[in-house]
Amino acid sequence: MNTPPKVALTTLGCKVNQTESEAIAQLFREAGYRIIQPGEQPDVVVVNTCSVTDTGDRKSRQRIRRMIRAYPDSLTVVMGCYAQACPQEIMGIEGVDLVIGTQGRSQILALIDKVKAERQACQVVLPARQAREFEELPLLWQESRTRATIKIQDGCNQFCTYCLIPYVRGPNRSRDPQRVLAEIAQIAAAGYGEIVLTGIHTGAYGQDLEQAWDLARLIQESSAVSGLRRLRLGSIEPMEFTSRLLDTIAATPLVCPHLHIPLQSGSDAVLARMKRPYRLRDYAQLLDKLYVMNPELSVSTDIITGFPGESATDHAHTLAFLQDCRFSGMHVFPYSKRQGTPAAAFPDQISKSDKERRSGELLRLDQELKRAYRRQFIGREAEILVERVSDSAALGHTPHYLAVRFPVKPEQTLTGGSFTRIILTEEYFV
Repeated sequence: MNTPPKVALTTLGCKVNQTESEAIAQLFREAGYRIIQPGEQPDVVVVNTCSVTDTGDRKSRQRIRRMIRAYPDSLTVVMGCYAQACPQEIMGIEGVDLVIGTQGRSQILALIDKVKAERQACQVVLPARQAREFEELPLLWQESRTRATIKIQDGCNQFCTYCLIPYVRGPNRSRDPQRVLAEIAQIAAAGYGEIVLTGIHTGAYGQDLEQAWDLARLIQESSAVSGLRRLRLGSIEPMEFTSRLLDTIAATPLVCPHLHIPLQSGSDAVLARMKRPYRLRDYAQLLDKLYVMNPELSVSTDIITGFPGESATDHAHTLAFLQDCRFSGMHVFPYSKRQGTPAAAFPDQISKSDKERRSGELLRLDQELKRAYRRQFIGREAEILVERVSDSAALGHTPHYLAVRFPVKPEQTLTGGSFTRIILTEEYFV
């Protein structure tokens, strides 16, 4: 009896990367591969990389080298954003056999066969800006029926001055809506408790389609799918919240009351240098509309600190603006110089020590805002989607995306993917 080949996959970066890795894993499964368990020796290693910051690049290089050291006899494939941005740099790492990038990943198995047959490393990195169609990848069917993420969009047309994503992901491309809806129906029928719609620019969905589709319509059509219990939205840019989208979110009970809306800076001067297409007044007005719609809405955000030319006054304005936003959480990123972007050549680069100090102040504020937001739910009942269960405790999320760990009663039978209701206490919050 032939032993099936084995593959190890490791992923850095965002939810889109995670979703793409799950799809690649399914391609391997369909070809007869088995995803390895700890301690096993794989025949193929796939590293899905990130390049959103120089830290992402560095961690990607470290992960590639670590996997090569751990599995020196395996064929090593590198894909993702760092692979797209720096293929020659990766090809220079001894032990790398194949570099793919952010396109053509559906051909990964054929390319692996080619490398094996020719016994020669190669890179197949297609120009990102020439991408015109959404790349279809298969859905991963996990053993645990908890949360499924569906990628509905790829690429970016924004070209913020600090960001590599338009260069490594290409232009905005939306997935065919009928394929999205068919996949949602399939996932809901399989028993998943929650579906997440995600993309590089989730709110730009439909802008490139000939049919009259946008994210609002996709939400409306998705909410009609039988068996769907929760629909969660990925990150949406401030300028992508149309009146139609706001009305649809308010009118659709299945949509989880949590939105991630990147801000990036609380200074109009910095936003202008970043080439962000809004100002603080626009962002504040959007939040006002959202909180009128739902006063308990959970809103999280991204903040870049230490952008070139950011003065102490700009930083103080950011802290003050954030205090008034009632965020449930913030992702704080020290500015990272990305070669090839306009901001890399800007004067007045901020020192590492100043970026670290400002990051520390923002992270402390993040903890204050989180505590303040959670406080309103203490003593109230909440529905939890259970994700993991141990002998005595379960881990899951509320609809507002608050992570909780709570004790399991002896008479309870909880499994990953099940729903339960609990009274929230301060001690339960993770």
